[in-house]
Amino acid sequence: MSEKILALTMGDPAGIGIEISAKAWSKRRETSLPVFCLIGDRRIIEKSLQDVIPFKVIGDLSNAPSVFENALPVYDTGPASTEAEATLQAIQTAVRFCLSGEVDAVVTNPIQKKRLYDAGFQHPGHTEYLAELTHSSGKAVMMLACDSLKVVPATIHIPITDVPSALTPDLLEHVIRTTEADLKTRFGLKKPNVVVAGLNPHAGEGGSIGNEEQTVIIPVIHKLRNEGLNITGPSSADTLFHAAARAGYDAAICMYHDQALIPIKTIDFDNGVNVTLGLPIIRTSPDHGTAEDIAGKGIANPASLIAALKLAGEMASHTRNSG
Repeated sequence: MSEKILALTMGDPAGIGIEISAKAWSKRRETSLPVFCLIGDRRIIEKSLQDVIPFKVIGDLSNAPSVFENALPVYDTGPASTEAEATLQAIQTAVRFCLSGEVDAVVTNPIQKKRLYDAGFQHPGHTEYLAELTHSSGKAVMMLACDSLKVVPATIHIPITDVPSALTPDLLEHVIRTTEADLKTRFGLKKPNVVVAGLNPHAGEGGSIGNEEQTVIIPVIHKLRNEGLNITGPSSADTLFHAAARAGYDAAICMYHDQALIPIKTIDFDNGVNVTLGLPIIRTSPDHGTAEDIAGKGIANPASLIAALKLAGEMASHTRNSG
């Protein structure tokens, strides 16, 4: 496979996924997008794309580059009996193509988790489902990325009151190791600089404002630094995200969801990308939901999807070079 090909899942049929996919393809030249093929139920995709953009159903992904210039390539996963089934079929197919080497990366449009839960879906979200589909031995790690910041929350969708007990040395070490490894192989950084935020205000002020820094964070940092990782911290989160501070590191490990997501969404709300680290495949996704309230109105912004497609292409290039 000489030219990079990305598998783009259609996402939830009731959301904006197919709409922003069409808009992204329409901007392919001005944004220098890599070739991508939209994966999903042909009937659903055709209904959304009819008279919007030219598209062509292909049976062989190797034909995607020749089609892409003049039409959006579409791969049909076959008819699904429910929207939930169609959503999952697209993800399963894209992952299968990536594991087989037929595509370089998977980019996923947003899914509606409640609809999937109602249909019996057993996973907290996309990330955990992808880990199962790829038979990943370790726990996948979520990164949010934009041009000027990469953040990785150590704990994610749990109540803030549960964070201290969830933040174990083993978890933090795994998150840091996974991030550092993927910064090398997926982002092309030979010796990445990783900074670790504190959990408490002012990083605990030597234990006077909480002791998690002393009992969990600092021992892990010292262990990994002694192994040669270029890692600093714990740093006070309130001084970690201004421009001068960001220039000093490649990625910030944060202790909980909002500590990571507030700065990146403040800095670059429209162009944030969700990246899954620790998988045997490359996976990116726009950093927003299905936006069903605006679906079908033609006003959805494709910026985050465009950023996700571009980043997936860049990660694929770095991965090829590192191999």
